[in-house]
Amino acid sequence: MVQNILQLAVSGIAMGFIYALVALEYTLIWNATGLLNFSHDKFIMLSAYIFAGTFILQMGLNPIIGTILSLTVMFIFGAIVAIGVFNPLRNMSSPIYAVVGTIVLARILTEFVRLVWGPAPFSVPNFLSGRYRIGGVVIARANVWIIVISILTLVLLQVFFKTTKAGKAMRCVSQNKVAASLMGIDVTKNIILTIGLSAMICSLIGILVIPLFNIDTSMSNMIGLKGFAAGVVGGFGYLPGAIVGGLIIGLLENISVMVFPAVYKDCIAFILLILFLLVKPTGILGHRK
Repeated sequence: MVQNILQLAVSGIAMGFIYALVALEYTLIWNATGLLNFSHDKFIMLSAYIFAGTFILQMGLNPIIGTILSLTVMFIFGAIVAIGVFNPLRNMSSPIYAVVGTIVLARILTEFVRLVWGPAPFSVPNFLSGRYRIGGVVIARANVWIIVISILTLVLLQVFFKTTKAGKAMRCVSQNKVAASLMGIDVTKNIILTIGLSAMICSLIGILVIPLFNIDTSMSNMIGLKGFAAGVVGGFGYLPGAIVGGLIIGLLENISVMVFPAVYKDCIAFILLILFLLVKPTGILGHRK
C-alpha cells in the first residue's frame, strides 16, 4: 500500500512539473503581451517531432545534441511567431484577433507536421526508458529525469529573471509596459525574447514527454489544457503559482486512481479549474500578484 502511494506520488510529481512548465510558459506570454497563446500545445507537439522525427530518428544524433538543436530551432521559431503574430495583433482594437490568430496558427502547425512527418504515430526506442528500484519502490527513469530537469529549468529561469539585464527587463515589461518603455526598454524586442523563451520551454516539455506518449499530432492536447488549469489553480500570471498549481494537479490526479477508476483521472484538473473559478478565481497564490 505504502509502496503504491510512493510510486503514484513520484509519477504525480513528475506530471505536476510538466503541467507547471506549461503554466509557466503560458504565464510568460500573458505577462509580456496580455494575450493567451492558444497554440502553445502545438508548440510542444512540433518540438517533439523536430527532436524525435528529425534529429534522432532521421539524422541519428546524440540526444543531448538533438536537445540543444531543438531548443535553438524552437527559440528561432518563437521569435518568428512573435514578429508575425503577437506583436502585430496585441495592439489591435480587440483581443479576439489575437485569439483567432493563435488558433489558426495551431491548425497550421498541425497540418505542417502531418505533411512533413506523416500522419502515423511513432516513438523513440530506448529514450529515457528503464526503471530505478529504491527499496521496494520502482520508479520510472523518465519520471526521475522529468523531475530533475524541471527543477533545474525552474532554478535557471529564476536566476535569469533576477540577475540578468534581459531578465529584469522582462519582469519590468510584465508589470507595466508603458513605464518600461519610458525607462528605455524596447517592449517589442522584449516580447520577441519572451516568446522565444516560451517556445524553448515548450521544446523541453515536448522532449520530456516523449517516453510517456506516442508522438502524434494530438499528443499535447491534454497537457496544454491541464497546464492552463494549473495556472488558474496556482494563480494565473504568477510564476510560483504555476508551479504550485501544476504539482497539486499532478499529485491529486495520480493519487485519485486509488479511489476512482483510472478513466476518471483526467477529470481532476478540470474539476479543480471550475471550483477555483467559482470560489477563488485568483488562485492559491494569486493574492500576492
